[in-house]
Amino acid sequence: MKINITGKNMEITDALRDVTYKKLGKLDKYFQSDVEANVTYSVERNRKIIEVTINLPGTILRAEESSDDMYTSIDKAVDILERQIRKYKTKLQKRYQNGETIRFENIQPLPQENQEVNKPKIVKTKRFAMKPMNTEEAILQMELLRHNFFMFMNAETDEVNVIYKRKDGNYGLIEPEF
Repeated sequence: MKINITGKNMEITDALRDVTYKKLGKLDKYFQSDVEANVTYSVERNRKIIEVTINLPGTILRAEESSDDMYTSIDKAVDILERQIRKYKTKLQKRYQNGETIRFENIQPLPQENQEVNKPKIVKTKRFAMKPMNTEEAILQMELLRHNFFMFMNAETDEVNVIYKRKDGNYGLIEPEF
């Protein structure tokens, strides 16, 4: 895995860089080809924040964690990424039936447990290129990004739609009306 590390409001030490390569290197077993991971470290009000984004063809895995210690934040982010890979294994398998990008044999299924619904408190808006997709793909992408909404180009109607997560755990779809 190729790892790009950047720092905002802080200097990246060699020790931090080494730990990042070691911890994120554990995710290599899940990928067939050489994928790229972008890691951004930042410090805000004594909170150590790490953002990890792994770009796969047609999908993005993302984790953002913060704590009082950067090394704890790294561990939490790696745990989230592994959990995302396991959680979406079957959906990813359907999308990547050829298995060229992800090694499914290394992904252990999630144990059945009570999972709390994480309610995001801050919504972050980003610019991205829209590719046509159906609503199921849009829901998968939204969950992988850990956002509560996702704007996409609907492949069936060729219109811009927004899919969002409702408080009751279901999803809503916003379509334009002319």
